[in-house]
Amino acid sequence: MAKIIQFPVRTRDEDSDPDVDLMTAVDVAIRDLREIAERLDHPGREQAESCRRMLERSLDAARLGAW
Repeated sequence: MAKIIQFPVRTRDEDSDPDVDLMTAVDVAIRDLREIAERLDHPGREQAESCRRMLERSLDAARLGAW
């Protein structure tokens, strides 16, 4: 059975002024996934790598203005 993680409720102030922009957040997530994948078992590594590749394609498309 899946374990549901409850995320904290955000206040309006947190939503109005993000610390980083979306492009930076995706770029950092890509680097984090690359590092995390090295520590996972085979199925986990495949899933992390698949997610990383999807984020890279999306980021490349956004940088080229394809969105």
